[in-house]
Amino acid sequence: MANQTGKNSAAIERLTQVSSHLKSSEVDLAPNRDAILKKSPDDIVVTACLRTPLTKGGKGGFKDTPAADLLHGAFKALIERSKIDPSLVEDIAVGSVLPPGGGATEFRAAALAAGFPDSTSVHSLNRQCSSGLQACVEIANAIKTGMIEIGIGAGVESMSSQYGPGAVSELSELLQSHKEAANCKVPMGVLSEQMAKDRDITRKDQDEFAASSYVKAVEAQKKGLFDEEIVPIKVKWTDPKTDETKEITVSKDDGVREGVTAESLGKIRPAFAKNGSIHGGNASQISDGAAAVLLMKRSTAEKLGQQILGKYVAASIV
Repeated sequence: MANQTGKNSAAIERLTQVSSHLKSSEVDLAPNRDAILKKSPDDIVVTACLRTPLTKGGKGGFKDTPAADLLHGAFKALIERSKIDPSLVEDIAVGSVLPPGGGATEFRAAALAAGFPDSTSVHSLNRQCSSGLQACVEIANAIKTGMIEIGIGAGVESMSSQYGPGAVSELSELLQSHKEAANCKVPMGVLSEQMAKDRDITRKDQDEFAASSYVKAVEAQKKGLFDEEIVPIKVKWTDPKTDETKEITVSKDDGVREGVTAESLGKIRPAFAKNGSIHGGNASQISDGAAAVLLMKRSTAEKLGQQILGKYVAASIV
């Protein structure tokens, strides 16, 4: 019990790091919003960002499309939308969890095929579910320290082709003998079940929240609120019923389901524990997709005539 309490305290302490970045020792919290929004030539800014649709792993529109092809589509669209000269982009960081070899070779190939010159370096990284965010952080930090002037943070995953038992490597006898090290292989769903129990988050609470999320997503999709951030991707898709391969254009997320209610979610069998609370309807979807963000200093954006969409302020590992 003491050990679990210690872990929870450590987690809460890490979470407070995020809010601490938004506070200043020199000013009170109330006026700090003005300090954050203050413009400086050295600000790291976002001038373009987009994503592919997110489709269901194993059965959606991208089930037959390699991760690097999705990334290629995002890169190509980012060049077209931003009108950036590809030769000005010095580094691209791609966050991804599943690709063999970390994806470094195929991701560089995707960048070259999209129109970036061989002078644009590409590297991959893996911070599990935060990989794409970490890619943006790495590019922002590289710009802030003067390593580069312009870069792209991206993320991609093809869970259709790369997700499954083989995605988790076996630990050596040495690592398996260490309790905390062995726990690294505990599935996310099992950990989530334990967290729900520890935090007293009932299945009813989760199903109601999930149903509300579906309703909002359906409404947003109908109003076209996702259209600006999504770039349609043309891919080859094999019909599982006829085995016919044809070319289709995927332009919308296919995991948004209309008519979902807390009651309908309540009928789904738990996925990770017999009497558990987490299931396919209230958990994150197995998905395929890619996204990319173009970053640079404010002074660079203004010099190039790039539209400034937002300002990167800070990040924290939690």
